[in-house]
Amino acid sequence: MKVREDTVSTDPWGRVDDDGTVYVRTAEGERAVGSWQAGEPEEALAYFHRKFDELAGQVTLLEQRVRGTDLPPAQAEATIVKLREAITDAHAVGDLDALLGRLNALAELVAQRREEVKAARDVARAEAKGVKERIVAEAERIADDTTHWKTGGERLRQLVEEWKAAERIDRVTEAALWKRLSAARTAFAKRRKAYFAGLDEQREGVRSSKERIVVEAEALASSTDWGATASAYRELMQQWKSAGRASREVEDELWSRFKGAQDQFFQARSAVFAERDASLAANAEVKEQLLAEAEKIVPVSDARSARTALRGILERWEAAGPVPREQRDRLEGGLRKIDDAVRKAEEAEWKRSNPEARARAQNTVDQLRKSIEQLETRLAKARSAGKDKDAKDAEEALTARRSWLEEAERTLAEFS
Repeated sequence: MKVREDTVSTDPWGRVDDDGTVYVRTAEGERAVGSWQAGEPEEALAYFHRKFDELAGQVTLLEQRVRGTDLPPAQAEATIVKLREAITDAHAVGDLDALLGRLNALAELVAQRREEVKAARDVARAEAKGVKERIVAEAERIADDTTHWKTGGERLRQLVEEWKAAERIDRVTEAALWKRLSAARTAFAKRRKAYFAGLDEQREGVRSSKERIVVEAEALASSTDWGATASAYRELMQQWKSAGRASREVEDELWSRFKGAQDQFFQARSAVFAERDASLAANAEVKEQLLAEAEKIVPVSDARSARTALRGILERWEAAGPVPREQRDRLEGGLRKIDDAVRKAEEAEWKRSNPEARARAQNTVDQLRKSIEQLETRLAKARSAGKDKDAKDAEEALTARRSWLEEAERTLAEFS
């Protein structure tokens, strides 16, 4: 097959011989990488350049993973070996020596990373001894001093988990420290058991304290000083909680009396409040009308007008006064939803008027349209040349970009 000399001379990395053999140029000389019997030499070189681009892409991806992630050195080294073998024997045309040079540079970086990982592991193991000594020391302090049994027990469990999570150290030191940690846990458990064993002696005092609390609660049950008495009941409840626990039978009986007195007072207060709430029904009717007026604002078509209208409604809302408690949450919640809708419309309006975001959206659409035009040209050429594979690749790329363009145009339309 006749080869045009300008094809040979203008490509620095390869050529096509008269018999269709394709060569790549490397530092060691030329090497045959394939044969091309159909089409022009330019097409042969373009095909083998694409093979080179695939290898270059793999090298670039590995560089990104090595430099930008915590890729394990062993995995990186294995990938470098595979890529080096692939490039050395590659059926591709391009600067293969440069790719090998990049792999060599990566290999040096990975070797350095391996040393850093090893050094870090050594430091971690050295620090582990200090960590476990701290864990043991804290466990021994808890065993000797703490009287907060629940908190202390939970902290000891956490210390055991911290121990398990720490790096291992030499076996002798590990065993000695673990023995001290186990002894601290045992000592804490014994002290806690002794403490609760002595609670029976305290329960009589608890019973006496809670009987006094119950007597005071029963004396307040018929009070009509709503605010002061409610505060007094809260204080008595705090005293109840602070007094400790008596035996279950006594505790249940005293609690029943305390709760009965408390319920009597709060039920009477609720009845008075309900009567007062009835007088607030007129205010509720006004706010019902205001809420209905506010609901007409949504859906919001003009954020500024909606905010102005809502501001006027809010002024009248405040002037209307309080409403019954059972209606308060519903009315306030309904108005709050309207306010949220107006606020979201304001935010959306700001986003739509943001020139930088619109410019970015327009740029995306322009780039995609240009890319589609190029692909359509490539597809037409491939079809006219009978290159089915190139035509199929171009069709697939066109399908993807047309889908992206639809989404980009929808985004741009939101700024209109």
